[in-house]
Amino acid sequence: MIVKAYPPRMTSEQFEGWSNSDGYELIDGVVTEKHMGAENAGIQSRLAYFLVSVVLPGKLGEVLDAEAMYQCFPSNANQVRKPDVSFILRERLPDGLVPRGMCKFRPDLAVEVVSPNDGYEEVEEKLADYFDAGIPLIWVITPKTRTVLVYQADGTGRRLRDTDDLTADPIIPGFRVRIAELFPNPPEPVGTKKTSAKKTPAPAAEA
Repeated sequence: MIVKAYPPRMTSEQFEGWSNSDGYELIDGVVTEKHMGAENAGIQSRLAYFLVSVVLPGKLGEVLDAEAMYQCFPSNANQVRKPDVSFILRERLPDGLVPRGMCKFRPDLAVEVVSPNDGYEEVEEKLADYFDAGIPLIWVITPKTRTVLVYQADGTGRRLRDTDDLTADPIIPGFRVRIAELFPNPPEPVGTKKTSAKKTPAPAAEA
């Protein structure tokens, strides 16, 4: 097994220039591996496809994948997050261009797909960072429960299930997809024995 070697601590500037940053975030100056898996990648690809099919024809902005780096957290200059999927409105892109390196401004939508190895505290910490940055719309997708938690910038949110539609108004007008369409795998049969899983955070309030 090949293990990537990396320094235990970095500044955000060092992390931006680090050639091995794929699959890593910078958390309080510490290089931290992101948990990933094939099912997660499938969900990310599906969501990105659905978003791009609305965003590009409408020239609304840019949809970025899981390697887009954001250093936009006012309480910590050495915090770099990589949402699994993100979206930036066209009018907020500097000179209308996607930065070649790190984004020093927040996205308008940040999406996290929960991995089986993600702990409750890890998801909560990501949400705290996104709220700190003032991201107006946040989606947390949990494959195991086939749900999406939709959060607003003030921390209020709601839980959507398989048969619900996911929308992004007013940030991405016209976007709508059935939650079930996000998942590459079918639901587990009723009565299937499930192993215990780490909890994902419940929304602060139901809409």
